Amino acid sequence: MSIKVDGLTKVYGSQTAVNGISFTAGPGVLGFLGPNGAGKSTTMKMLTGFVPQSSGYASVCGFDTVTNSIEVKRRIGYLPESNPLYMDMYVKEALSFMAGIHQLPNADSRIKEVIDQTGLTPEQHKKIHQLSKGYKQRVGIAQAILHNPEVLILDEPTSGLDPNQLIGIRQLIRDLGATKTVILSTHIMQEVEATCSQVIIINKGNIAANNTLQGLKEQHSGKSLEEIFISLTN
Repeated sequence: MSIKVDGLTKVYGSQTAVNGISFTAGPGVLGFLGPNGAGKSTTMKMLTGFVPQSSGYASVCGFDTVTNSIEVKRRIGYLPESNPLYMDMYVKEALSFMAGIHQLPNADSRIKEVIDQTGLTPEQHKKIHQLSKGYKQRVGIAQAILHNPEVLILDEPTSGLDPNQLIGIRQLIRDLGATKTVILSTHIMQEVEATCSQVIIINKGNIAANNTLQGLKEQHSGKSLEEIFISLTN
């Protein structure tokens, strides 16, 4: 398994944000769902080494997120919800800068490939601040996949995309999930239905469900994913 989590906990003062959760994830797209404040983003930040856990264990591609954090970062592509971008850089310039950080061989050909993959070709010579929200989101995805990581963690990757853009990004996520482990956090149930094979629902720091999409529906008498989500998190 690319990701292993065992008893992962994060405590801020008197508040437990993530409460001893355990799960594994391999190649494919894992939908990581939960209401606001459930612990989704905190879990993803711990997996990427962005924040340390209070207790428990997590590994990515066999590397401990605490003791081997550099090796973990090499193997993860991360699109945070805030999508930090260098707004005064041109799209292609920003990707070239990121390729330099990753010390990518054949950087020019890889940048072209990623620009094509994410549909940024018509916008590649614009400054990022000139782009629509949807295209800025595409730049964030391009940065996350640029170094061809084994694991992708995407926090609300389709935020701000119009229906036509959604189709392309959904297909991209499915294609990436064919060879990579993708953790997709979203509030949009249609996104999960369209892209995910496995679903985890987290609520108040605890895992409320962990199953295949089909298995989850069978377990809940054929209810829709939205109905299941509401029943487990209300």
